[in-house]
Amino acid sequence: MVAFTVNGKAQTVGAGGDTPLLWALREHLKMTGTKFGCGAGLVDGEAVFSCQTALSDVEGKKVTTIEGLSPNGDHALQKAWVAEQVPQCGYCQSGQIMKAAELLSKNGQPSRDQIVEHMNSNICRCGTYPRIVRAIERAAKEG
Repeated sequence: MVAFTVNGKAQTVGAGGDTPLLWALREHLKMTGTKFGCGAGLVDGEAVFSCQTALSDVEGKKVTTIEGLSPNGDHALQKAWVAEQVPQCGYCQSGQIMKAAELLSKNGQPSRDQIVEHMNSNICRCGTYPRIVRAIERAAKEG
C-alpha cells in the first residue's frame, strides 16, 4: 500500500512500489486525464512524467493531475488552451498543460524563450507548438 495525496485528497493504492504512477492514477484511481507517454503531473509542485515515476517515489507526497488543476476547467491555462485552439488530437494536452502550470507557478511572466526552453521535453504529435507558446503567454497575461 502506498499513501499519497492526489488533487488534495488522501489516497492509498494497493500496488507494488515499482508500479508506474501512471497506472496507479488511471487504473486504481480512475483518473484518466493522464495519458501514457505524455502523462505529466506535478509531484510537490515539480513536473514529472507519470509513466517514468514509480509509485514508491510519491509516498507521502502531493500529486496534482489535470483533473486537479481546476475542477470546472476555468484555470487560466485551460481557458487559454481553448482560446488559442491548441488541441488537435488532444493526446498530449494534459501533459502540456501540467508542464506549463509548473512554469507559471515558478515564473508568472516568462519570456517566449523561457517558455520554449521549459516546454522542450514535451512532444506534441500534431505540432501545435506555436499555439502552445501563445496559450502560455496568454495565461501569463490573463491569469
